[in-house]
Amino acid sequence: MRPENLTEKTSQHTSAQNDRFGDQQNRNEHHNHINSSSKSNNNSPKLHPMMAVQIKPSPVGILILCISFVILIYYMFRSTDVSTTSSISIRELISASIDVAERGGREVVAVKKEHEEHQKSKGETKEGANDPVTDGDFRSHVKITSALRKTFPYLNLVSEEHDQGDLDLTKVQSPNLHIQEVTDHTNFDEIVPVEELTVWVDPLDATQEYTENLLHYVTVMVCIARKGVPIAGVIHKPFEQKSYWAYAGSGLSPILIKQEPKDASKKNVIVSRSHAGSVKEIVQSRLENTDVIPAGGAGYKVLSLFEGVANAYVHTTLIKKWDICAGNALLSAMGGKMTTLKGEQINYDYKDSARNEGGLLASLSGKDHEQFLTALQGAMDS
Repeated sequence: MRPENLTEKTSQHTSAQNDRFGDQQNRNEHHNHINSSSKSNNNSPKLHPMMAVQIKPSPVGILILCISFVILIYYMFRSTDVSTTSSISIRELISASIDVAERGGREVVAVKKEHEEHQKSKGETKEGANDPVTDGDFRSHVKITSALRKTFPYLNLVSEEHDQGDLDLTKVQSPNLHIQEVTDHTNFDEIVPVEELTVWVDPLDATQEYTENLLHYVTVMVCIARKGVPIAGVIHKPFEQKSYWAYAGSGLSPILIKQEPKDASKKNVIVSRSHAGSVKEIVQSRLENTDVIPAGGAGYKVLSLFEGVANAYVHTTLIKKWDICAGNALLSAMGGKMTTLKGEQINYDYKDSARNEGGLLASLSGKDHEQFLTALQGAMDS
């Protein structure tokens, strides 16, 4: 045998042995890998049979979740105001009336403090008394009417004063429609078509007394009438920072309290000091044991009935409806009356005249009212 052949065979034998050794080593490594994986899998936690079951959401649960989401979005973005351009919440309008009356009152006080009366004359009354108008009237009027017009643009609004040029309502702060006191002290609300309502505004009652620094007589008044009948009113005393309000049949201001007369043996009558006319002589000639109390401002005189100062408020000459509407509403809410001296109801619809020429009788007692009516029969013709 040739040496090269021996060498070749020896090489082939060695190569075959190496191949068999490599195959065996690979099989051992593969076997070790399998064993290692098996051990690893055996050490992992086993799943409970119940955990393998898929959880399916309940249709009822999904529905409840969706409804809850919709309610949440609604309350996040809804408006809490009830009033619209075509109908108005009386409760919201009362809150707005209180707010704007107090705004007007702050202007009245500010003007007095700034000594900016700059009186202008409206002319003389039938009795010859001067009837001045001041900056306080105008500034209060603007504050009240602009805020009401911004929120209730189609509301029939009648004010003692008149606008001086167009107002930019975009700069006007909207009134508060949700005063907590009103919510707490009213039993119900009414949503009323806007065309049925008339709001009467007296931005400064007792103007004469205002200029004379008799400030306890001064009031700011807002009244709400429905189909000519006063159903709610606000009388604000700016120099005392008190607001008296009432909503007939629903509720009233907690400070509006009926007090008994200090002297039950007398029937006191309160009359106007600046529109006296012949009322003193008429009352004293027709009613026995009666004291006549002169006072300023129709709003003040109505509040004096609640305070027990007088049994009746009598006026025998012309008086404007913005002077008496709020007082009429407060009296009605407490079971009182306000009529002409002939016992006729006063119409406060905006289509009717702003002048009440039938005289005035107001009282908190129906019995007193009838007695005074009987005693004063024919007084307007005297």
